[in-house]
Amino acid sequence: MRECISVHIGQAGIQVGNSCWELYCLEHGIQPDGQMPSDKTIGGGDDAFNTFFSETGAGKHVPRAIFVDLEPTVIDEVRTGSYRQLFHPEQLISGKEDAANNFARGHYTIGKEIVDLCLDRIRKLADNCTGLQGFLVFNAVGGGTGSGLGSLLLERLSVDYGKKSKLGFTVYPSPQVISSLTASLRFDGALNVDVTEFQTNLVPYSISCFHLMRL
Repeated sequence: MRECISVHIGQAGIQVGNSCWELYCLEHGIQPDGQMPSDKTIGGGDDAFNTFFSETGAGKHVPRAIFVDLEPTVIDEVRTGSYRQLFHPEQLISGKEDAANNFARGHYTIGKEIVDLCLDRIRKLADNCTGLQGFLVFNAVGGGTGSGLGSLLLERLSVDYGKKSKLGFTVYPSPQVISSLTASLRFDGALNVDVTEFQTNLVPYSISCFHLMRL
C-alpha cells in the first residue's frame, strides 16, 4: 500500500482535520467508532482507504494522523466530539500553555518541549506503514502554534524523512494572499497535472516568479 500520514497542527489545522476525517469516514462507509459494516464496504472489496486508515486486529479503522496543539482546548473538542472513538488517544497530543500567537514561543521555547513527543508518535505511525508515501501537514501561519511549531516539525521531518513527500495545506490570515506555485491547479491550462506530479511541475523560471503575490 501507499500510505500517507496526516499531521494537524494548531487550532486551524485541528479544526480542518476534524472535518476532513469526518468526510473520509463518510466516503468509505466507516462509522464514527471506526467500524466498517461489511454490507457498506465501498467498491466491493476496495482497500484504497488503507492509504489513510490502518486496521486493527479487532476490525477497527484508525486514522494515520496526529493532532498537535500547545494547549488542550481545541483537542478536547476532538476528544469529546462525535468521532472521539475514531482516534487513538496517543494521536491527540496537547500541552498546557499556548504560544499566544507568537512564532518564537511555538518554534523555540514551548514547541521545542513537545516536538520530540510528536516525532515519536509519527515514527510509530510510519513503522506501521508498508510503503509510506509522505506527509500531509495542515496548519495556519496566522498564529503561534501552526507557524512556529509547524515549521519546527517540518524541519525535523526533513531530517528524519528526507526522501518522503511533504504536502502543506496552509491557512493564511488573509484571503488576498495566493501562491503562484498553485496557479497550474487553480486555472485551466497546459500545466494542469495530478497532485502526485505537482512537486515536479515547477517551471524553471527565476525565483522571483515563485514569491507570494498579493492581488
